[in-house]
Amino acid sequence: MTLFDRIAARIRSDGPVSVADYMSDCLLHPEFGYYATRDPLGEAGDFITAPEISQMFGELIGLALAQAWMDQGRPARFALAELGPGRGTLLADVLRATRTVPGFAAAAELWLVEASETLRAKQAETLAAYSPRWIATASDLPDLPLFLIANEFFDALPVRQFVRDGDGWRERRVGLTDGRLSFGLAQRQAQPVLNHRLEDTRDGDLVEICPPAGPVVQEITRRIADHGGSALIIDYGDWRSLGNTLQALRSHAPADPLEGPGQADLTAHVDFEALATAACCQHTRLTPQGVFLERLGITDRARALAAGAGDGAQDGIVAAHRRLTHPDEMGNLFKVLGFLPAHAAAPPGLMV
Repeated sequence: MTLFDRIAARIRSDGPVSVADYMSDCLLHPEFGYYATRDPLGEAGDFITAPEISQMFGELIGLALAQAWMDQGRPARFALAELGPGRGTLLADVLRATRTVPGFAAAAELWLVEASETLRAKQAETLAAYSPRWIATASDLPDLPLFLIANEFFDALPVRQFVRDGDGWRERRVGLTDGRLSFGLAQRQAQPVLNHRLEDTRDGDLVEICPPAGPVVQEITRRIADHGGSALIIDYGDWRSLGNTLQALRSHAPADPLEGPGQADLTAHVDFEALATAACCQHTRLTPQGVFLERLGITDRARALAAGAGDGAQDGIVAAHRRLTHPDEMGNLFKVLGFLPAHAAAPPGLMV
């Protein structure tokens, strides 16, 4: 039996499923889910993230968090955490870059929020020297000052999709047509959670919401409000969602989201306004990734790396710098949102 067989049987029994339920099955099914069955990262996988592109990304983020830690009085014990840490590459770069910051490494407790056993094994190899602790959800984070990174985490959370119909909405659902998965629309209903979107949409517009995102943000920001710390949320998306952004990637190329359930990565753009609205603490302005990294000094870091590298390596450093910062690459598509306690200084690279 395949994941398609299971989803099709469910639809035949109970009717079409929401896009969120479909995404959840495709990504997290314990036997057939995408993240349960593979390491999706790198050239041999389906996509590559910023930490895999260059060490500069993690180094600069690490130094930004270390400065935030110092600005908040150097708490003697704090949680250094990442949501969805991939192979552990980002945190490895963070920890390497911050090892010369007096007191930072000794005060840090490393917490990894990771559901995939496959990726936990990769993280254990990468971070073996740092005694990481694994937890399944953000609600398991300790009540400590929290310095947290979420890079391409929220885009993989399941979204529901709604098409406006007058002053109501029709939910987009996944059903079966001639034995194949297909999209359709449910009956029109009021959706109080979308009342504010009646101001900026018209009939036929599609809006996405991500129900799991708010509780995750609340868990993170409650700890920051109560105990101090900072969080950096880095993902593709914008301040407010509009339009169908559901996409599938397989072998670094776009794929049909309904073909081969569980065989491709499914994501949707992040609605940063919804994250900010859910927060229990102060947030920064939403900032393009390219601007954020330039403020942190990525160009100077690239020059320093290139000066000590051979000709071939220099070309790779230049290409990585462009990919991370240029407006036509990741520089504008990806955004950064910071969370911080009231009256605290914004993390370097961001402004309140």
